[in-house]
Amino acid sequence: MPAIRAELDRITRVTVCLRPFRKAGPRLDVEAVGDKTVVHNYGHGGSGWSLSWGSAEIAVRKALAGGARDVAVIGCGALGLTTATVLRRAGANVTIYAADRLADTRSSRATGTWSPDSRIAAEGEVAAGFPELWEGMCRTSFRTFQDYVGLAGAPVEWSDRYSLSDGPPASRHDDSGGGAPRFVEYADRVRDIMPRQTPVAAADNPFPVANVRRGAALQFNVTEYAHVLMTDFLLAGGRIEVRKFNTPGELTALKEPVIVNCTGYGARALWKDESVIPVRGQIAWLIPQPELRYGLYYKHVSVLPRRDGIVFQQVGASDAYGYGDDREVPDLEEARTAVMTIAELYDRMARAT
Repeated sequence: MPAIRAELDRITRVTVCLRPFRKAGPRLDVEAVGDKTVVHNYGHGGSGWSLSWGSAEIAVRKALAGGARDVAVIGCGALGLTTATVLRRAGANVTIYAADRLADTRSSRATGTWSPDSRIAAEGEVAAGFPELWEGMCRTSFRTFQDYVGLAGAPVEWSDRYSLSDGPPASRHDDSGGGAPRFVEYADRVRDIMPRQTPVAAADNPFPVANVRRGAALQFNVTEYAHVLMTDFLLAGGRIEVRKFNTPGELTALKEPVIVNCTGYGARALWKDESVIPVRGQIAWLIPQPELRYGLYYKHVSVLPRRDGIVFQQVGASDAYGYGDDREVPDLEEARTAVMTIAELYDRMARAT
């Protein structure tokens, strides 16, 4: 098992993403703005990439329900680009209007792990049919991602994951804290497609900790995956126009009669949607190690080896970590602490052998 080189001088950058959480779950309704029909598709918390295909199918069905063939998509992040791709596959003429290309959006700063119910909604706040709606989005997305496994550049792939603890494993759902609600957990609804973590026997445990669990999960190598999505969309005849909107009223100037709003956290400002709550997440990126084929979680630090860099993320004791925090400035001390936590683990491993 190759060691993770958790060294401070291997940090190449530190990025921050604000996850767009809504207690009621993603906004997927339809409204009129002037003479335009606007379909909303935002507010997926930490599940934007994971639910992107299923959520896009719902939005596209509503966008094309009236027979329109010319559709605008606002936003070029995970939801925007995926929705535009599904629209183009359905035969619509699609233009993405966005202030930034995907590489400069918050979506590009995502961890890149399959996490379909990560901060997707709050307990007691969702509509009666939301769990079934979520399950449909989850299954559709999971099925579509399998089409990208095995492609050149590994845009989507499987990797092993280890959860380590010096004492009994604790649930990340137990302690909300920080004024955060209790987040829903729906993984049991899709256990047939989500492998469980199982205990590693003491004789097979390579780590210097008492409890180890191992499983497997999908991961998105976002740089390559975004490149594949963008290339496919443009080759299929899709268009992208750089444009920034400050108010919903400005959308009426677009030529398309139907608009899909995929602005993510940006909807808080554009649509004055105070239901969008930021959940801050920060990543320290380390130089890639191509030989690494596993990720781990230890002392509230998550490590995921991607093709474009090794992701070190302080995730706190529960999913409430970062709730309500809208700081997008990197915290270098937090980054150093995350890296040194993993460095200490491997120092112990080295001494043990």
